[in-house]
Amino acid sequence: MNAIRWPSNAQCAVAITVDFNDEHGILTQEPRIAGREKSLSVWRYGAKRGVDRVLDAFDEFDVRSSWFLPGRVAQTHTELLKRIDAQQHEIGTSGFRCENFDTLTLDAQKDAFHAGQHALVDTLGRRAKGFRSFYGNWAPGFADFLRDEGVTWSSSWRGDDLPYFHLPDAHANAKVNVPPLVELPLHYELEDEPYFVYNLSPAVPVGQPRIPSYREVLANWKHDFAAFRRFGLCFVLRLHPELIGTAGRIDVLRGLLAEMRAHDDVWFATGAEVAQWWRENIDGNEPGHPVEIYARHRETAR
Repeated sequence: MNAIRWPSNAQCAVAITVDFNDEHGILTQEPRIAGREKSLSVWRYGAKRGVDRVLDAFDEFDVRSSWFLPGRVAQTHTELLKRIDAQQHEIGTSGFRCENFDTLTLDAQKDAFHAGQHALVDTLGRRAKGFRSFYGNWAPGFADFLRDEGVTWSSSWRGDDLPYFHLPDAHANAKVNVPPLVELPLHYELEDEPYFVYNLSPAVPVGQPRIPSYREVLANWKHDFAAFRRFGLCFVLRLHPELIGTAGRIDVLRGLLAEMRAHDDVWFATGAEVAQWWRENIDGNEPGHPVEIYARHRETAR
């Protein structure tokens, strides 16, 4: 693919995303933590302090971001959600309780999505256009389901550093004349969780190898941003308010935003804005793209 020329001739795109899962993400990852209030308080810190600090950092650097919430968080932290929305950040859904999709059938995955969407409609009066699955793989047909439900973009998969399209399932009865679902791929090194998530008992992660130097994390992110800008890519950052929103770590985010804002050739956009631009300007995936190879292998397996 030729070099991408982003809007206003920007050299690269930046989409900053935030997962506000409260306690539900860790309960899915580590069920033994249920009932352990001291441990759960680590993940509840986002609602207590982290969300406000992250919002303040975005306001300081005039950045609009995309937030993903499970429906249960929309119900239990309604005022926080309305505050995020009032500051013009995009709101996306991630199911209802941070479900592990590996354990769900296609119908159960659809049910989780519907429950999350309904909670957002009840709170904000509108449906989300963006989706992020918390954990696990989509069942065949789920991408077509999202598209038919009016979801325009996802940030759940990996496998590239530019957006790409999910191919329609040849066996699905998908709606016609509906725009393709755009994926904004993730990278583990562009997330705060692999660096900072930590709990003593039960051990998260197993083996306790975390909590690195803040200076080195910021250096890593700056290095990645420089490379994404040099190659004209789409930099998708994934944050969690309970992790990046602590009193010390918020300056890691502020330092990265300051570095990005020092360049006048960077397009800051929400996920929905990147996806819309991609659909309007890019005809399709590169030949041999991993998402297409995966689709062919799935068809062969049938």
